[in-house]
Amino acid sequence: MVKHQPLQVYEKQVFVSFVTGIYGCRWKRYQRSQDDSSRWECTWFIILCSSFLLLLFWAYFWVVAQNDFNEFNWLVYNRSGEWRDETIPILASTTVGFSYISFLLILAIFHISLGQQLNLYWVHKIGVLATLLSTISGLVSVDDIWRDEWDIMLVSLQSTAPFLHIGALAMVTALSWLVAGYVIRSQRSNFQMMVLLIYIIILLAVCLAPLTFSCPCIIDRHNLKPRPDVIGRRGAPMLAPENTLVSFNRALQHGVSSLEADITISLDGVPFLMRDRTLRRTTDVSKVFPARQFDDASFFSWTEIRSLNAGQWFLESDPYWTVKTLTAKDQSRIGNQTVCSLVEMLRLAARANSSALLNICRPPPEHPRYRSWFMDTLWAVQKAGISQKRVTWTPDSDRGRVRGLQQTTNEKLSMKEIRQRGITSLTLHYILTFIFPSPREYLANNVSVTVYPVNEPWLYSILWCSGVPSVSSDAPQVLRKVPYPIWLMSQNAYNFIWITSDLVSLAIVIGIFGFQKWRMSGIQNYNPEQIMLSAVARRSSRDINIMKEKLILSELNNGLSSTEECTTTAERSWMFI
Repeated sequence: MVKHQPLQVYEKQVFVSFVTGIYGCRWKRYQRSQDDSSRWECTWFIILCSSFLLLLFWAYFWVVAQNDFNEFNWLVYNRSGEWRDETIPILASTTVGFSYISFLLILAIFHISLGQQLNLYWVHKIGVLATLLSTISGLVSVDDIWRDEWDIMLVSLQSTAPFLHIGALAMVTALSWLVAGYVIRSQRSNFQMMVLLIYIIILLAVCLAPLTFSCPCIIDRHNLKPRPDVIGRRGAPMLAPENTLVSFNRALQHGVSSLEADITISLDGVPFLMRDRTLRRTTDVSKVFPARQFDDASFFSWTEIRSLNAGQWFLESDPYWTVKTLTAKDQSRIGNQTVCSLVEMLRLAARANSSALLNICRPPPEHPRYRSWFMDTLWAVQKAGISQKRVTWTPDSDRGRVRGLQQTTNEKLSMKEIRQRGITSLTLHYILTFIFPSPREYLANNVSVTVYPVNEPWLYSILWCSGVPSVSSDAPQVLRKVPYPIWLMSQNAYNFIWITSDLVSLAIVIGIFGFQKWRMSGIQNYNPEQIMLSAVARRSSRDINIMKEKLILSELNNGLSSTEECTTTAERSWMFI
């Protein structure tokens, strides 16, 4: 009697080899397994999912925080003393990390859908841990340096929530294939029921999510207010050095209605334009006065300040990556800029029939102009020849002595306080705009509202839909290209889209669960031998790769000793196969 090993027929599984090879370095068939994954590998899958969600939050934050990149770099400069665009390495590392983790997560999901055992390669485990730890350290650093910026996440949801809802609904619907395949089995456990219950809760929560948010741009078109005016914040600092005449000229060319500037008082009482405490970042003071480069800008005389170059730093550092777009003439003009005085800026505003918003930095107590700084400012306004009604005064101090100018504040006050202080307008950070009371209530009481900083079209759009009359921007050239809100929808239209997408999602989920149940019941009713024979019969010999065939002659119980009898037995085996 002849004993032989059954013929082993293997199909080419290029895709499975690709998935298991990259994820777990299991390129060979014998290295793979369809057994249940170990608890250790399931733990790594949970870590991978957690890293993905954390990186998704981190990436979304930096996408919406692009509106305030200039503020972030300025905060870092005040801590380090060196001006660099710190957002470039952050964005690059976030893109690489998010792509890497997303790719691994997709491979893991393919493992589950193909019934393959999870086995993350040790190199990937190190990569996942490194990405997770670096993301956590980034979150801690941002919370330390830029804690107030987290609020932009909530503000951005007023623009992105409807689209995020559709995306989340699509993801939860797609996950139903894996959940159904796991839950619908012949042997059911309590854990499977718990997974099904959690999935149903998540699905219902996503379907009903629109009940929890409101979007200003979900309004009827006839209720849309006029387009908000744009104020050039420090001119057009992305196109020219901030707080310089060329910057304000560029802002006026892009249609701003007003100019905003930061005012500092010199040692001899001349108001000039400077944002920083020192002159290091925006002038060549380190070359002209190296021993005084860290001194307060207000302790320089106007003659000394006027001798500094205020444009060359922009060409050398290229803080907004815009220098290459400038012509040779523009670069030459920028390179010869000096520090601008308040009188020069106001005269430019008067010639352009524009207004001015002044953010005045009060000198320190030891400054010789500490008690007369507001008189120096008023003298500059009168000297410039601009109408006082076009000049807005920001500081809260000495309001009673500053008459004739428009009064504004950076605080969100009640109507009673506004009337007591004689304030006619508010200049608010956009975070405060979405806190009660709303801009519409101020406007109803004849109090104008200006919101800053607004540099991205999505933020400009939701403020437009909220009824804000004016915004202050570092990028007037960008907002000029937004003639209409980037999206606008009536409440009825959105309700139709919301309900329809929910019903379609629920129908697909129910269909997937029904199909998986039918598929599982069909597999359970099949005889394994019938499945194997039918699979072999359906395929041609060219599609089958015969990897191994062994005929083992172990016992000769019938006395078969001749070569002819062995050959005959082998031939019969071939015919059977």
